[in-house]
Amino acid sequence: MPRLALTAKTVVALRAPTLSGKSEIHWDYGDDAVRGFGVYCSGTTSTKSYIAQRDIKGRSVRVTLAGVNEIGIKEARNRAAALQLEMRQGRDPKVTASCATLEATLDEFRAKRALKARSVDSYNDLIKRHLADWLTLPMTSITRTMVETRHNEITSEVENRFREKARASAQRYRDRAHKAKRWPEAQQRYFELAEKAESREPPNGFATANATMRALRALFNFAIDRNPEIGTNPVKLRGQWKDVPPRERLVRADDMPKFYAGLMALENEVARDYLLLLLYTGLRRREAASLRWTNIDLAAGTIQIPASNTKSGKTLKLPLVADVRDMLIKRRKLGDGNFVFLASSKSGHIEEPRFALEQIAAHSGMYVSSHDLRRTFLTICESVDLPMLAMKHLVNHSVGRDTTSGYVIMNVERLRPLAQRVADKIKELAGITGRKPKN
Repeated sequence: MPRLALTAKTVVALRAPTLSGKSEIHWDYGDDAVRGFGVYCSGTTSTKSYIAQRDIKGRSVRVTLAGVNEIGIKEARNRAAALQLEMRQGRDPKVTASCATLEATLDEFRAKRALKARSVDSYNDLIKRHLADWLTLPMTSITRTMVETRHNEITSEVENRFREKARASAQRYRDRAHKAKRWPEAQQRYFELAEKAESREPPNGFATANATMRALRALFNFAIDRNPEIGTNPVKLRGQWKDVPPRERLVRADDMPKFYAGLMALENEVARDYLLLLLYTGLRRREAASLRWTNIDLAAGTIQIPASNTKSGKTLKLPLVADVRDMLIKRRKLGDGNFVFLASSKSGHIEEPRFALEQIAAHSGMYVSSHDLRRTFLTICESVDLPMLAMKHLVNHSVGRDTTSGYVIMNVERLRPLAQRVADKIKELAGITGRKPKN
């Protein structure tokens, strides 16, 4: 392995992946060198890490200190010197690392994995909600039997929690019904919603159980990659993953007039316009909620969601259909706020439109979620014979690995008449005739 006087400049100059395609270690050399300290360069990825290595009882032990982009050369050399002293005394730092708890592994995972904040927060929520009593356990003490047992227990936990929420929701609708005595029609709808809430079948919890164990599996893979002495990953579950059927709830064609009327009856204009945008574009809840005016070009008639805000990690650029453009022009005249859908939330924009959807349900007798509107949009896309490739581009789905599809460039102007065709179909289903004049 080559030797090199490691400095901030020489470390930056090292190549990763290497030209040879094989991993290389550049050992520290010079007056300030620490024996056994070096930089590991991957042969296949851009990974460059500081390492410390020494023989302990005739066995070579190598420890990864940090990525070269995480700490400076001086701190890395100091860490290496401290570890060398520890190893010289016969203590293996990897054995100590194998005692890391689930909570410590989760914290390190959140700090070092290059994942979107939303994904990392999801891992954090799943682990701390469903494996809270495991947080203080060493990773090595979590067994396959424990994993299999907890996987089944989570399904019951989710079902029981849903029943409690359903009872609370039913009581909330009854309270609103009693307050709506002056409006018999609305009162009757609230009573009907209360009955539906109580009779609704609870989810089986399969999706949550699977997601929790996938998160735990990722944490074990992360820990084992840094310390193989932890052993094998206990999250096997071969043949035991729960079968999760796809959801099918949406606004059906026959229900569109009632739903649209309930939507337009909302007194909260921010929530109304936000849900209209979801219906006409199929955007995901967070993509639309965090929309800024800098993402919208009213003159060009386009809307752009940056890659940092999309689930796919790809920028999404869409044409504005006529009714959405008119709605945005009207909203723009209300003020110069940063976000399109301002709210008094911590983020500064609308977050969860659950209350607005409950109001629509009270008006129409049907409850749908934000994601159900995305399913509705795609179903209408198919009903007007949009090409599958265009549908995928409109909702930012992967086009797959088909070579031909990869060559097709679907620009905004190609999508504009197709998106308008879908918008016109929505208005037709809602019973809207003609179009209001432009603002």
